[in-house]
Amino acid sequence: MIQGARPEPGGAAPDAPSLAHKEAALRRTLADLGSVVVAFSGGVDSAYLAWVAADVLGDRALAVTADSPSYPAHHRQLALRVVNAFALHHCFIQTDELSRPEYRANPENRCYYCKQELFGRLTALARDEGYAAVVDGSNADDRGDHRPGRQAAREFGVRSPLDEADLTKTEIRQLSRDAELPTWDEPASACLSSRIPYHVEVSTETLARVERAETALRRLGFRVFRVRHHDTVARLELGRDELARALDPDVRATVVREIKAAGYQFVALDLEGYRVGSLNEPLRLHPV
Repeated sequence: MIQGARPEPGGAAPDAPSLAHKEAALRRTLADLGSVVVAFSGGVDSAYLAWVAADVLGDRALAVTADSPSYPAHHRQLALRVVNAFALHHCFIQTDELSRPEYRANPENRCYYCKQELFGRLTALARDEGYAAVVDGSNADDRGDHRPGRQAAREFGVRSPLDEADLTKTEIRQLSRDAELPTWDEPASACLSSRIPYHVEVSTETLARVERAETALRRLGFRVFRVRHHDTVARLELGRDELARALDPDVRATVVREIKAAGYQFVALDLEGYRVGSLNEPLRLHPV
């Protein structure tokens, strides 16, 4: 295991020869593509992919960050940190998924409509600017999860070079650390809409409330967390090694005050702690 890293569920220490083989395969794929637009959120996977693409292709790799109310400001700061540290060829685009009734209705395949909006814009940009392909940061660990956005990727012909190279999240963290990327030990990230239970409408106001609450937790020193939105209730999922700190009387009082200031009436602490995709748990029990 990487020294100091927080392991992914089921993660194992990367095997060096296997890792070198996979990285070489990734670089060959990017070289064969010739030029790429990278869907760059600023998270662990897309940051590593953007860095490798720039290393292989130079200015023929364009990292593009989509900005919208569902995109956390913290992610934007991470993206710019990587761009500035490694002089990536980069731009922002605005996406407008919230104008789509299907997205706002927040069905189980909400991510499909988000990625349809994103990949539609990225493929148009690639076509207009003469890039050969659009690539995203999906990795080998994403194959078994509930990810409707993959359908949109297939429809638009988006390639996933990390997945094609069979790279897992733990391996990407190791390679990112080797490359001195500041994102190597960042917690898993997702758009703000993922905090809202399915079939509860996604609105700009709700997204802003969730972001204010999560910003407060980050400011208070919590590292791994989600604020799950349940109308007037904020259900806090914290990293299991951070639960005890949240129950300290002084810290608890500050957390409650800050979350209420963000717009919630009640604050609940989920004793199971943070887990990836907890809002998908009902889908695994009762598939749709």
